[in-house]
Amino acid sequence: MARNKEFDENEVLRKAMELFWIQGYEKTSMQDLVKYMGIHRRSLYDTFGDKHTLFIKALDHYNEIIRTRIENEVNQLNSVKDAIRQLFEMVIVRDKQQLIGCLTVNTAVELSLHDDQAAEKVVESFSKTELLLNNLVLSGQKSGEISRHHDAKKISEFLHNSLVGLRVMTKTTDDIEKLNNIIDITLSVLD
Repeated sequence: MARNKEFDENEVLRKAMELFWIQGYEKTSMQDLVKYMGIHRRSLYDTFGDKHTLFIKALDHYNEIIRTRIENEVNQLNSVKDAIRQLFEMVIVRDKQQLIGCLTVNTAVELSLHDDQAAEKVVESFSKTELLLNNLVLSGQKSGEISRHHDAKKISEFLHNSLVGLRVMTKTTDDIEKLNNIIDITLSVLD
């Protein structure tokens, strides 16, 4: 007879996500995961499969959390410029104890060149963010809030590139003033 799980699957997946986020994929061993997640090795394999499968599930979980957060914080704003600024500011609000950046960007840097499945997840996430930015820019141009002197697609590509760069910067500095200055200059293209 199969035993019932003695843990909350979402909670242990969140813990796996945190550990991969902090340490990266390559530096995280199965023993690290077992210890950090607080479950038995057999339970980990039975529930999530191997380390790579767990990582992809953790990355999907992370992207789902971020997407929900964007929907709750960005899409609710009346001003398009404020929504775009909020998207950028979400990147710099983080745990002051650890400069861990963004799990998706970390994955792009660590795994994209040699892990097709991880690269696919990164491209999928980046494409969704770029589409969100494009829709915001188009909406702002339609309402007159954003200048029409630039092509919306090109502006959204530029903004996304800047957003990814900002995500990398959060791994190297906790200088909020510097990060806010980068946001201000980047968003000045919308005027």
